[in-house]
Amino acid sequence: MLADTHAPRRWRRCPPTVARHLRGADLILHAGDVCTAGVLDELSGYAPVRAVRGNNDGPDVAAWGAPDTLELDLAGLPVAMVHDSGSSAGRCARLRRRFPGAQLVVFGHSHIPLDQTGDGIRIFNPGSPTDRRRQPHGTIGLLHIDDGRLAKARIIPVDT
Repeated sequence: MLADTHAPRRWRRCPPTVARHLRGADLILHAGDVCTAGVLDELSGYAPVRAVRGNNDGPDVAAWGAPDTLELDLAGLPVAMVHDSGSSAGRCARLRRRFPGAQLVVFGHSHIPLDQTGDGIRIFNPGSPTDRRRQPHGTIGLLHIDDGRLAKARIIPVDT
């Protein structure tokens, strides 16, 4: 899972440390700010991709098939995805109201990785692999879903 790749300024091509984690993935989620649809095409070479549009994504990302929000079933787990989840205050409750059927909500925008549970929902921001801002490393997220439950969620540091 990725967010905030910001191509071509930050992402010129998939960094090798990121590619290593994408090989063998069943699905790649991108939580927005791709900035060019070519990144989604590149990621599709590793696994099927589902993405949402971020505030820096233009018409080409929308034309690729990235909506503003997305709700999907991942091996029986109801998941929602949005780029900007709003302020950190009350985030879990707000996302629970916005996506009442979801057990997991994936988002981006802040570039700050987060894995939090509250108000009956788990929220997950993979951070950014290429624009770490104030973080010590770029990051991606890995999810393992088993029989309709989130068996494991990890934030993985990557060097680009």
